[in-house]
Amino acid sequence: MSTELKTLLLELAKLEYRFTTVTPDTHALVLSRRPGARSLRDVFGWNLPFEPSILPPGLWQALQGAGACEPLPNGSWRATVRVSTVGHLLFAHSAFPTVEADAVFFGPDSYRFVRAIRQLGATATRAVDVGCGSGVGGITLAHFGALSSPVVLADINARALALAGVNAELAHVPAEVIESDVLTGVDGRVDLVISNPPYLVDRGERAYRHGGGAHGEALSTRIVRESLARLDRDGGGSLLLYTGVAIVEGHDPFLASIREDLQQSRAKYSYEELDPDIFGSELAEPAYQDAERIAAVLLHARVGHDF
Repeated sequence: MSTELKTLLLELAKLEYRFTTVTPDTHALVLSRRPGARSLRDVFGWNLPFEPSILPPGLWQALQGAGACEPLPNGSWRATVRVSTVGHLLFAHSAFPTVEADAVFFGPDSYRFVRAIRQLGATATRAVDVGCGSGVGGITLAHFGALSSPVVLADINARALALAGVNAELAHVPAEVIESDVLTGVDGRVDLVISNPPYLVDRGERAYRHGGGAHGEALSTRIVRESLARLDRDGGGSLLLYTGVAIVEGHDPFLASIREDLQQSRAKYSYEELDPDIFGSELAEPAYQDAERIAAVLLHARVGHDF
């Protein structure tokens, strides 16, 4: 499938396809206004039902070849993959709605994560994107940064790794695609870790969304702890973590949970709230009854004598 999916993405690139992925609530609202697809963006971005006749012949053949469409009862078709863009780079990820346990995430968080990576301007000998999903973080890092070896795209989700591999090939980014639970499956020295992990409490505990813990913070805490230890062991390096935090009566429990780890590793770090209010609809869920908001935050920590 990887060759066929790459062919599909190349066809879209030739047609200068562009699409910005929005929140699920916004996506659902837009769908309610549109009965069917009229453009490439409707097919591959909004995932609206479509008639094959609206697609250029080569694109319809590529879509079928990739096995990335399904027939609907009314005789129309629906793409089973969504394609988003960051600048001129294309990223394949899961179609809307993302209800499958192995769905591959892409959304507004991805754009904030990319912005943070570009502003970091990092150089590294070996960088790892933990929980890479579509690979947008690691691919962006390699595309705009200065890496002296292929970026490592690591995830526990086989579907995510397959898509990340295709996305990296399309972007002409050398990458190691590795199945790994945080850093446990990554061998060799590491001097940069980036991550945009799941940070919500999901009733179905879907991997792309569920962070565990009281408010979804458990995985982010684990990534900080294990990354700092690995960077220290390997001679120093940096961690860039973008995540979401449930704020309880003005208190940030995630920062409180990692402060001791930062101190013990003697890390120099910055911690910034990027957006004070994201995923507001989640506050209606039982796990968030004591939370007043969910904030997007960015941690940049540096450890080792060279830092």
